[in-house]
Amino acid sequence: MSIRIAEQYESNEQYEQAYEEYKKELQHAPNDLSLLERLGHLAMMLNKKDEAADFYSKILEKDMTNVLCYEQLMDIYSETDRYKYYVYRGNLHSIENKIEQAISDFKKALPHAQNENEIIMIHYTLANLYDQTGNTSRSIDEFIKTLEYEDNRPEIFLKLADVYIKEDILTSAIDVLERAKKRFNNTEINEKLAQIYLKNNQPEKAKDLTQDEMLKIRCMLECGEENAAYSRLTEIETTHSNNPEYYSLKAQYYYINQKYNEALECVNKYENINKNSPITYQMKALIYESMGDEYNAHLNWGKYNLVRGNKDIATNEFLNAYQLNNDDIELMHTLAILLEETGDKNHSIEFWEKISKKDPTSKKALEKLADFREDIGDYNTQAEYLEKLHELDIKNATVVKKLAKTYEKIKNKPSAIKYYKKYLEMSVGTDDYNKISERLQKLEQTSFQEDEGLIDKIMRIFKK
Repeated sequence: MSIRIAEQYESNEQYEQAYEEYKKELQHAPNDLSLLERLGHLAMMLNKKDEAADFYSKILEKDMTNVLCYEQLMDIYSETDRYKYYVYRGNLHSIENKIEQAISDFKKALPHAQNENEIIMIHYTLANLYDQTGNTSRSIDEFIKTLEYEDNRPEIFLKLADVYIKEDILTSAIDVLERAKKRFNNTEINEKLAQIYLKNNQPEKAKDLTQDEMLKIRCMLECGEENAAYSRLTEIETTHSNNPEYYSLKAQYYYINQKYNEALECVNKYENINKNSPITYQMKALIYESMGDEYNAHLNWGKYNLVRGNKDIATNEFLNAYQLNNDDIELMHTLAILLEETGDKNHSIEFWEKISKKDPTSKKALEKLADFREDIGDYNTQAEYLEKLHELDIKNATVVKKLAKTYEKIKNKPSAIKYYKKYLEMSVGTDDYNKISERLQKLEQTSFQEDEGLIDKIMRIFKK
């Protein structure tokens, strides 16, 4: 009932009474954002700015993207608290993805900070904003400034370590986390440090520090303790049968011991659980290299780079694989698509032609070849490919319409009329039915001789 009473007061412009009624309702629904927003609005109208700020801050705890709250809080603090004003303005610019303006705002907030927590918060925020812009050196500088104060938190050390790792400065990441380890009894810091030790070729340190079962076994393998690692893998098999990392470790064990077929079996089990992971193709490539199988090694390096978005490298690897086996039609498809995506259309068409010869039923190859011939003005050959495509897909109205238009271009009137009529039979009620009907009527009334096409004309000129 308080809501209805409050709304009645509000409609009668009895704002103080409405405000009190809404506050009563808030006791029963403290997380109601619309109620908090009403209270914030009324508090502003009644010049209760401190209470309004409290309501808007509570909304932001639940909805950090609420633009209205930032604007109202900026208005509240514009004259009374420049630190909060610039912080809220910076946060607003940040959610609007105006990162440079946000950086400027937080810099302006810094001189108005009153205590260490506020100073740390500003430097930490600036560090993250610089990281978003790709300015790694400035990001690192800001993180380091936070470490000058005693009242900092573990996540600052972890975040700084992440930035160093991204820049492949592992020794600095280790230094930061070793400092953090001395200050905090924090499992996340220990595990992150262990991971970096291993990445930095310090498996002994990683093994002594980590409590993670999988990481510890990986460290054993890196330390040359293969038997101990395999023994532990055997012990935990039943409890880790659905863990892809378990099979990657087992594959590593077999790989070290040159049991390549067993290693491949484990990689396949890894792949069944973790689909399309670059690690799958990396492991397979390394195994095939050791087996002396260059074709499959190149093929998997290509897949590895393709999943990682390195299309140029992937293309080179696939081309190397093709040189070793030119009968793999799936590889030809991959190359045809990749070469087109990387801008080498002529080379791509060569592969579509090879696919079409090897598999005359490939509709995709015929479509690509027909489109290419159209692009270069070779309409006679385009018609040949479209005829083959029509034989494979006789109910495809789009192919029929293309055939009609192609024959019209080369002035083959009987064939053009034939396919326009066929298209109309297939497309009653479509948006372009009337347009095609008109085109057919006009064509039937037009007299012309068959054209030889642009390519044929060029060839005739050269023959002369």
